[in-house]
Amino acid sequence: MPYRPLADELRPESLDDLVGQGHILGEGGLLRRAAESGSVPNMIFYGPSGSGKTTAANIIASASGRVLRKLNATTAVIADIKAVIAELGTFLAPNGILLYLDEIQYFNKKQQQSLLEFIENGKITLIASTTENPYFYVYNAVLSRCAVFEFKPLSAADAEKTIYRAVRYLEKRDGAEIEIPEEAVRHIASSCGGDARRAINAVELLFSAAKREGGKISVSAEDARAASQKGAMRYDRDGDEHYDILSALHKSIRGSDADAALHYLARLLEAGDIISPCRRILCAACEDIGLAYPAAIPIVKACVDAAAQLGMPEARLPLADAVILLCTAPKSNSGVLAIDAALADVRAGKTGTVPRELQNVHADGAGFEREQGYKYPHDYPNNWTAQQYLPDAIKDAKYYEFGENKSERAAKKYWEGVKAIFPEDNTNDKASREVNIRNAQIR
Repeated sequence: MPYRPLADELRPESLDDLVGQGHILGEGGLLRRAAESGSVPNMIFYGPSGSGKTTAANIIASASGRVLRKLNATTAVIADIKAVIAELGTFLAPNGILLYLDEIQYFNKKQQQSLLEFIENGKITLIASTTENPYFYVYNAVLSRCAVFEFKPLSAADAEKTIYRAVRYLEKRDGAEIEIPEEAVRHIASSCGGDARRAINAVELLFSAAKREGGKISVSAEDARAASQKGAMRYDRDGDEHYDILSALHKSIRGSDADAALHYLARLLEAGDIISPCRRILCAACEDIGLAYPAAIPIVKACVDAAAQLGMPEARLPLADAVILLCTAPKSNSGVLAIDAALADVRAGKTGTVPRELQNVHADGAGFEREQGYKYPHDYPNNWTAQQYLPDAIKDAKYYEFGENKSERAAKKYWEGVKAIFPEDNTNDKASREVNIRNAQIR
């Protein structure tokens, strides 16, 4: 008899047997109600591997009463799609086809759009699955015709149910008594990363390698730990999980939670990724700490440079220091708000000619209606004098607002004091400027 993986042997045959996904497949769940209605809509199942997407699709498709065809986008080509379409209207598919398309993200735009007409008129009902965010990988025309259901990783409790089910199945299949300590079950459940297939594969491995005495099979906790090393870590450097972890790292820093930030940093480093956290930590220093503690930026840059030179495992040290520094530092996003506001005006066409006073000095001379008239700030007390810097069209625009932190409050107080000396000075000649300077000094 050819080998058949245990995960395939244990594949549930009804929605009641499917573990997890109670939010959509539990009693009264939207997907369950849609499946039981007999009228199956076009759907996309999105979630990590081993969460039950393919199993749920097969169960729903089998219960629909329609001709079922399956394609995997990793291997299928346009000819395979045409072969499915060719069956429409024939005795092979008199009532249309329910097409299960696995890993739809691997179909290009042309391949996805070849199905549009038939999805639209109902001759093909599409159930597609993907491990990647469909809003990034599925084209809008297809996406707008489908209901999207998110499948979530199994909880540890659900994974334990799957493990015990696999153990009972093996006992019945092989007529053996299996002893597996609770510690081993808990370890597999917590190390499978919410992936039912991974948990079952671990059980199968342990079963095949376990000590046998007569009709009794003993599984040890030590073997369970060895069989699931690094198992809990979901990580794909080009996938959603990668960006989710980076996003969580950045948001934990922004939220001043050092413990959470260190956790996500550890997940990235354990996966062998140094570059991505370095870039994100530098970004956080500029975006979220910014002017509240400007020294954080060069400090973090030094930590990042040190990490790049050291490599792992030593790189964890400067990066951990950088993360903790940023989490415990005061926060300000005044810089990012200011540049984004300025960019919004530029993109909206709110620009205008550079004021004559600020133009390059080569513009002085014949042909211009007046000299430049630029006021050199260093000729004035505190190196400042009132002068228009923005173009006339947006001369009153305000982009930067001082943040409510010690550093920016101090800067605000300083500049309010400086500008109070003589807020308006439209004098361009040197003599008058010197008078203003003397008056300011007297004050």
